[in-house]
Amino acid sequence: MLCSCFHNALVFFQFLQVNVIHCRDPNALAYAIKRSCENKAEVVSLDERESGLRATLNLGHTFGHAIETGVGYGQWLHGEAVAAGTVMAVDMSYRLGWIDDSIVKRVGDILKQAKLPTAPPETMTVDMFKSVMAVDKKVADGLLRLILLKGPLGNCVFTGDYDRKALDDTLCAFCKS
Repeated sequence: MLCSCFHNALVFFQFLQVNVIHCRDPNALAYAIKRSCENKAEVVSLDERESGLRATLNLGHTFGHAIETGVGYGQWLHGEAVAAGTVMAVDMSYRLGWIDDSIVKRVGDILKQAKLPTAPPETMTVDMFKSVMAVDKKVADGLLRLILLKGPLGNCVFTGDYDRKALDDTLCAFCKS
């Protein structure tokens, strides 16, 4: 649900923050699930072959899939791994200078309020991330493409055009070794 709200939907993100995370209103949750599905369906209908736009629904997934693989499938729920991966993708976006620190804080806060992990397990290492990410389906011509935030909250980019040092710095910031 949170992934779909990042795709060009600031108002929906604010709705989630207030009505679902804080109030735990069942009617608001039902609406959020419905709206999330509608948003995803709209994006998929615009990009049925996953040529770019559709990939933006996967913010945090590349890092998250590395976590799932690194710790073993089933050890972390998919949503938990993607939540931690989203924080990592947002951190990298900030390191690239593409977003300001208020977005980093806001994303981290909503995930913490939802009681989701905001960092990978301590057993994950930089080498584990790199080896798993190197064979991710978003690698093209040997280049890892990532979904990152760029500009105001809700603006995602699917790109391989980023400073590799930012990726290294993010991985080092979240891993002990």
